[in-house]
Amino acid sequence: MWAVVYIAPRRDTALELKEFLAKEGILAITRPVGYQMAGDGGNYEVLVSESEAEDALALLNAILQKNPD
Repeated sequence: MWAVVYIAPRRDTALELKEFLAKEGILAITRPVGYQMAGDGGNYEVLVSESEAEDALALLNAILQKNPD
């Protein structure tokens, strides 16, 4: 099963976090939340396997506290 570890405000942010997690050895996927209009707008979920969710959250918290925007 997949677990949502972050909801990004834009697709590019979600993809950056997905790449960051991959570099740390955690497989992640992204998917849009709700109906998406054409383009990069709208919220996107970042998901990881349930078994890696705790590690992913710790990594994301560390990186997001350093770079809050």
